[in-house]
Amino acid sequence: MSPFPAALRRLAARVLLAGLGALGLLAATPVMAQEGDVYRFSPVNQYGIAVTAAYWNPIMAYVSEKSGVKLQLKIGRTSADTTAYVLAQEVEFIFSNHLFSPERESLGWKVFGRRLTPPVYSQILVPAESPITDLAQLAGKEVAFPGPEALVAYKFAAAQLMNRKIDFKTVFGGNMDGAFGQLFSGKAAAVGANSQLAEGYTRREGRKFRVLWQSQPLHDLALMSASKVPDKVQKAVAAAFLGMHADPKGRAVLTQASAQVGLGDEAYFVASDGSEYVGYREFYRNAPASLR
Repeated sequence: MSPFPAALRRLAARVLLAGLGALGLLAATPVMAQEGDVYRFSPVNQYGIAVTAAYWNPIMAYVSEKSGVKLQLKIGRTSADTTAYVLAQEVEFIFSNHLFSPERESLGWKVFGRRLTPPVYSQILVPAESPITDLAQLAGKEVAFPGPEALVAYKFAAAQLMNRKIDFKTVFGGNMDGAFGQLFSGKAAAVGANSQLAEGYTRREGRKFRVLWQSQPLHDLALMSASKVPDKVQKAVAAAFLGMHADPKGRAVLTQASAQVGLGDEAYFVASDGSEYVGYREFYRNAPASLR
């Protein structure tokens, strides 16, 4: 059972979608990187919009208060939409793993932290009760993924199927929860997933999976700042994120936020220089051309 009541989820989704509609209008024309004293923060849509907001809004409020830098959550309807904001330079801070290709690394985003969690894995999953027990049985069947930008859940998993020459049909759910919904509704036979999000979904919704394939271990997503962010602002925001777990108020915010998405109390932010993401960079050197 989800700790975030369904009625509140629907209400939050309506409010957010209304706001996102306005953001969509802004995105149609060039905007300044910074408007006044507000800096935009875009985390990848790992969950539905309401659950994403339930996790990040309390963290945004804490970091804004602690750093003295006003952060505003900016997310699109899908993970691809949110990454489009990033590539259009409409945001200043992100939580993502979508910028480790050679072309995107040239944009100058700087890793300053990551979320400390157990390793994540790309996985190909079916419901625990599914008769499918082998990847070869997915030939000709629909496989659901969050979206075309999802590195761990889509690109790693799809590459595995392509390398095995399994002819599958791709279906996108917009985010990981959407892909899980397609799986359990019977629309898709399997799902490409991020193991952390699959475990969280099981805790929140009680659904169980069978793992058909799993990648090598990978690090959780990175906190990054745009090159245009003033050094003083970047350092203040980084210090607030990285010190959350050591501050009783910050720890309480993390505990509450993590409960919304099925993460444990130990999921807090630590410093990073980006060197931990070598596995992502290596992927782009060897992946099928259509996934690079």
